[in-house]
Amino acid sequence: MQSKVLNYRVIIEPEKTGTKTVYNAYCPTLGVADYGNSIDEVLKSIKDGIELALEYLKDEDHEIPVDSPKAMVATAEVKAPAGARLVPA
Repeated sequence: MQSKVLNYRVIIEPEKTGTKTVYNAYCPTLGVADYGNSIDEVLKSIKDGIELALEYLKDEDHEIPVDSPKAMVATAEVKAPAGARLVPA
């Protein structure tokens, strides 16, 4: 039996902690979150978390939510108001 490959959206945001930057990852479809010291590290970590969540859902005989193949991640480019003080989020 061949395994089905699932793709999940993952949002990664940097977070400054003192002089160090960590990366937070979140999979909204499954509610899985994790962090790491680099993007590669957090991607590996969140992948492990997603696989663990899928195994748990299967073992508990729950339905497994999957992202729609039509799901889209986008950004919106807008003009900042004149004179606004901007800070990184």
